[in-house]
Amino acid sequence: MKIAAIDIGSNAARLLINEVTEPKKGQPEFVKLNLLRIPLRLGMDVFSNGEIGEEREKMVIDSMKIFADLMKIYNVEHYRACATSAMRDAKNGDHIRERVKKTSGINIEIISGDEEASLIYENHVAETLDKNYGYLYIDVGGGSTEMMYFENGKMKYKRSFNIGTIRLLNGLVNETHWKEMKDEIKTKIVGKKPVTAIGSGGNINKIFSLSKTKDGKPLSLNMLKNYYKEFSALSIEQRMHKYSLREDRADVLVPALEIYTKVMQWADISRIFVPKISVADGLVHSIYDNLQKKRTTI
Repeated sequence: MKIAAIDIGSNAARLLINEVTEPKKGQPEFVKLNLLRIPLRLGMDVFSNGEIGEEREKMVIDSMKIFADLMKIYNVEHYRACATSAMRDAKNGDHIRERVKKTSGINIEIISGDEEASLIYENHVAETLDKNYGYLYIDVGGGSTEMMYFENGKMKYKRSFNIGTIRLLNGLVNETHWKEMKDEIKTKIVGKKPVTAIGSGGNINKIFSLSKTKDGKPLSLNMLKNYYKEFSALSIEQRMHKYSLREDRADVLVPALEIYTKVMQWADISRIFVPKISVADGLVHSIYDNLQKKRTTI
């Protein structure tokens, strides 16, 4: 079975195509066939002007045509396309969704921050980890940061904050926003067990890759602080040259590191695991799980 997920974020749009195999015994296997990322940067328009401009609107429409063609080539049987913070906030979001539907046939759903957080949870990562800890999922995007707290096999808390890398770059996050996040963490991320973080998003994955940390091993808060200090001292061009980064990654790494380090400090967390999970992965898992539920009810 081939399943695709389209995640249209504030910084980039991603198409993930997975093949799901179902062995007679054991869990289904999700094999990545293709992952295409296009840096649309919708948040640059929306968070400053309230709507997506003509140039980026054309980029969205052209990108979705490419995604539709790729899904056809791979014989994708099931897909879901979701847009998050930027499209949620855009005054012309519905207009663009209609144009995409007409030109490519793709139906884009605009999902809430809570739904976005739930999709990260669909990856079921914490279920396989040490039960002696509580786990705080932290997903940093361009327009928002999603957090979920997981303890004793249950989600205890989830919340989406309008603090993201593109908003920070545009100077749209103030002390009130930070205080709200800090107060929420201090009052809601509490339990009887020590807390470990689980990070998702392109930026923490890039830091993990740069750090040469072995898969399955965590990054320390001190390491993130050191990267934040080092990257902050460099220009975007210097970051691109020194670390072989694309421009659309080099500029958002600093605000991403600021968010991760603040959240971890406020939650008294010293380490963060970085499994290869994303909203797109969660979408694929949720599509598969819903198909399984339909099978059992027929």
